[in-house]
Amino acid sequence: MTAPEELVAPQAVVTPLPPARTPGRPGLAFLRPGRWLPLVLMLALLAVLWQWGAHRMPYLLPPLQDVGRTLGEDADYYLCNAWVTLREALGGLALGLACAFVLAIVVSEFPWARRAIMPVAVVLNVTPLVAIAPALVVAFGFGPAPKLIVTGLICFFPILINTSMGLRTVPQPVLQVYRTVHASRLETLWYIRIPSALPYLFAALRIVFPLSVVGAVVAELSAAGASQGLGTAISLASSMNRLAAVYASIAILAVLGSALLLAVTVLERRVLHWHETRQDGE
Repeated sequence: MTAPEELVAPQAVVTPLPPARTPGRPGLAFLRPGRWLPLVLMLALLAVLWQWGAHRMPYLLPPLQDVGRTLGEDADYYLCNAWVTLREALGGLALGLACAFVLAIVVSEFPWARRAIMPVAVVLNVTPLVAIAPALVVAFGFGPAPKLIVTGLICFFPILINTSMGLRTVPQPVLQVYRTVHASRLETLWYIRIPSALPYLFAALRIVFPLSVVGAVVAELSAAGASQGLGTAISLASSMNRLAAVYASIAILAVLGSALLLAVTVLERRVLHWHETRQDGE
């Protein structure tokens, strides 16, 4: 009889890992044509369509050169009104953020508070705030308070919903570990729940930062007695049939909203650099 063949253990197949991507400099990433060329082409297409629409419908769209000329001739006027609107937007945003964040902690920690507060918040969210603005003027006068309250109410609900959801989405095994070491409710909130809620909070902030500008303009348009702000500038220009001036104010509002969105995006990248959604280097 022949000796049995030796059993040879199969060799493990080693799949080579893909080469690690070397992150480039964040400040130079935008210089690549693939990043800015689509945006430039889209803006050029929109400009062509705008000019075509201004030629066909001059009662609806003014030529871009008229808008630019209006901005250049009255630059100080628009800058002063833009500063007033920006101040109202940021003030109302801070007010809505503070109230929503505190209430989100309350409703996430106490179920009875969630059952009492959330229905009222939903009713407040579906209430037309334009109808509330005149009553706020009667209650608080013609100062900035009514505009701050209206802007804060517009920003309030998205922050409340997202933050309360983030505070409640902590994995149960993690909470069990903290209970095992007898961590207090405050320690669990500070070290576990709030960090877990930060991605949800920034998701809401990406919505409400530009929305705060809209809220400030709505408050200026609906509050009687407003004398400054881009909303007031739009109202005055519309009453005098100055179409280019209306769109000049709208253009500044678009720039303000875009700048606020960029600011919160940069802040999110700084704060959430540890989060898995920020590990892709984009």
